[in-house]
Amino acid sequence: MFKLDRKLVTITGVALVGVTLALSSTFAVAGSIDGAASIYKSKSGAIDGGVIYPRVKGTYTAYKYNEQSTKGVNFGRTPTANELKAWDIDALPDGTGLPEGEGSVELGDELFEAQCAVCHGDFGGGGQGYPQLAGGNQDKDKNGIIITLKNQRVYGSVDAPKRTVGTYWPVATTLFTYIRDSMPYAHPKSLTNNEVYAITAYILAQNGLSVDGEDMDDDEFVLNKEKLAKVVLPNRNGFYPNIDDPNAQEDIRAFFADRAKNIGAGIRCMKDCKDPGGKDGKTPAAVMKIKYEMKDVVPPYAYAKDLPPKKEVGLQHPGKEAYEVNCVVCHKTDAMGAPAVGDKQAWEATLTQGIDKVYENSIKGKGGMPPKGGTSLSDDKIKEIVDYMIEASK
Repeated sequence: MFKLDRKLVTITGVALVGVTLALSSTFAVAGSIDGAASIYKSKSGAIDGGVIYPRVKGTYTAYKYNEQSTKGVNFGRTPTANELKAWDIDALPDGTGLPEGEGSVELGDELFEAQCAVCHGDFGGGGQGYPQLAGGNQDKDKNGIIITLKNQRVYGSVDAPKRTVGTYWPVATTLFTYIRDSMPYAHPKSLTNNEVYAITAYILAQNGLSVDGEDMDDDEFVLNKEKLAKVVLPNRNGFYPNIDDPNAQEDIRAFFADRAKNIGAGIRCMKDCKDPGGKDGKTPAAVMKIKYEMKDVVPPYAYAKDLPPKKEVGLQHPGKEAYEVNCVVCHKTDAMGAPAVGDKQAWEATLTQGIDKVYENSIKGKGGMPPKGGTSLSDDKIKEIVDYMIEASK
């Protein structure tokens, strides 16, 4: 399996074995061609249970496509063994492809707080606009279905399903490869394999998982490729149809072909639909309520919104705390195109436009930076953050 991951590698003239390279086709609306019925003539057979539209006389449904000959086009050469090795970095569900290395939960705790908590919240509990990584009850019902995932929110009276790594994800190796390839958000691929193992171990530990009976919530637990390959997530068999075997395409096609059995068949209500109930206190619910309301979560859900008491850290710049909470992801390095805090030359160049203009751009947004960095902070607080970043970069 290949994942096109080496964007710094020049691949002009190189074609991967088994990959068919097709010329881009330019489509244009064709209007009425041989009548609307012939334009949309279709046949069954799509892998998702839908239909396939044939290409006829240069037309695909209502669009024209490029019929220009590809004769003489050079599709490249066969890649070398080293070129294949550089691209083939996937880690499969059974652990094949995982790199050497190891990392402890204790180190993962430190790295998560420094690199991940600003988006994913303390202990992976979720942040504003970013997914929750830990939490949710992993208990299963008599049919082996994780109860947490069966919750149905009805007017906010029941907690929604908790789709976390521990309750929803099917494969643990995916966590490692995603962190390695895509995180931290502002500067991906900056972590070593050891650091990725450590953060993976920490997230799995926060979900209360174990390996061969060994609990991972011990700070001294060390994760490596052998142990990670043995992690079985509770929802491993909760996805269907099976897409991991050689017959995956046919399995999927057969699954969608029997829609009534596997997906359900019914008639949508398009008008005069019954109120689902609950709003007026009188109308009975037209939708069935899920029986499971999570009350046995350990630790219990915290509904209090009080922030933890602040630690006494002595005198510090008034903009530092807000910077670390809201801005450090993009300004820690220059990977996002923003001047990095601590880069004296970058901030000197930024300040040539004048401090008032820097304030204005920070408040109104510029380029890839949204107004106020996507926060709801006041103008004065944004200015304090800017002042801190300038002061810390002298």
